[in-house]
Amino acid sequence: MRFVRTTVAAVLACSCVAAPLAHAQPAPPAPAPAPAADGPKTTIDGNGSYAVGKDIVPGVYSSAGPVDNGACYWKRSAGDKLVDNALTKKPAFVQIDATDTSFTTTDCQTWQLTNAPMPPQPGPGDLLGALTQAIGSGMFNGGPR
Repeated sequence: MRFVRTTVAAVLACSCVAAPLAHAQPAPPAPAPAPAADGPKTTIDGNGSYAVGKDIVPGVYSSAGPVDNGACYWKRSAGDKLVDNALTKKPAFVQIDATDTSFTTTDCQTWQLTNAPMPPQPGPGDLLGALTQAIGSGMFNGGPR
């Protein structure tokens, strides 16, 4: 008899313990992982090479020029081909095309995507006119005889 009582007691004890577990609330779901990236950016704020279409969007970007009175350098590439580059001490604009694969910048202030068209680039006549204006007319006429 004793064996039966122990068995019944064991079954009852087991039933009491199992009942609360059967009615327990499920664990809350794990939080969703944060997205890996929000997509390409419209601001370039540091030295480095940026993949066009992945890291940055194509378009016209402007920078206030070099940092710390240095020289701002930038380069556009398509694969292993150099598309365009410049070294400047002035504010800069660059047209990054969708066909470019990378944009590299060194020692430039932040580049910001603009909605403005590229400003006109000076042509050879513009440079000669600026030079003539800077040195004045008649400077090379040989002077008085």
